[in-house]
Amino acid sequence: MLIVISPAKSLDFETAPTTATFTRPDMLDESEKLMSRLRKMKPKQLSELMGISAALGQLNYERNQTWQPPFTPENAKQAILAFNGDVYQGLDAPSLTEDQLMLLQNKLRILSGLYGVLRPLDLIQPYRLEMGTKLKYLRSDDLYAFWKSKITPKIKEAIAESGSQVLINLASNEYYKSIDPKKLGAEIVTPEFKDMKNGEYKMISFFAKKARGLMTRFIIENKVEKVEDLQAFDSEGYVFNPRLSKPGKPVFTRG
Repeated sequence: MLIVISPAKSLDFETAPTTATFTRPDMLDESEKLMSRLRKMKPKQLSELMGISAALGQLNYERNQTWQPPFTPENAKQAILAFNGDVYQGLDAPSLTEDQLMLLQNKLRILSGLYGVLRPLDLIQPYRLEMGTKLKYLRSDDLYAFWKSKITPKIKEAIAESGSQVLINLASNEYYKSIDPKKLGAEIVTPEFKDMKNGEYKMISFFAKKARGLMTRFIIENKVEKVEDLQAFDSEGYVFNPRLSKPGKPVFTRG
């Protein structure tokens, strides 16, 4: 069973990592191609490309200028500890044991606009490049065109290495679109998380993102290998809802 999740815009490079173990991204050659394009862009151009403020445009201009392999523990940090958004707060990787981090390394992949596919302990340097960004590179009009033929084989390989032909899709639609599911040869399961609001169950973005991290942690802590065992997920009040669920789309509700 392999899990895929999205990265986060929020980063933490100040807190010391909780493990000294690290790996390096497999697709850095591709990342360097994209960064060579980004590095030429001024702060205003970055702001316009990404739809971000002038201050964030300046910050990411500075990040792009200093981004430089080789990645080491002195100039980079493990992805699972560097990303700090809602999904990662639900996962809470810093509190995992070393053995759990090793299991996570085998069972989880993070999709990224700059790095393609990341293992949890791959070192990264600070960046911002969402998968939906319309960054052109040679004949590629956007990042989907740039990455799709590269990401899918990597995910297929990781599924095979995980021990079973099951992909648990906990990524956002924006990032999942970078994979061609027809070429994976795997059973794909996309859990959904809904909260009660105004008398009906709805997906509320903040809660759903955190729940994806909680589900990832649940799989690792319980060493889940069978799809049906996902139904036991009960973190922070969520329970499996058979009435709303469909094959390949288990729904978990609370409230």
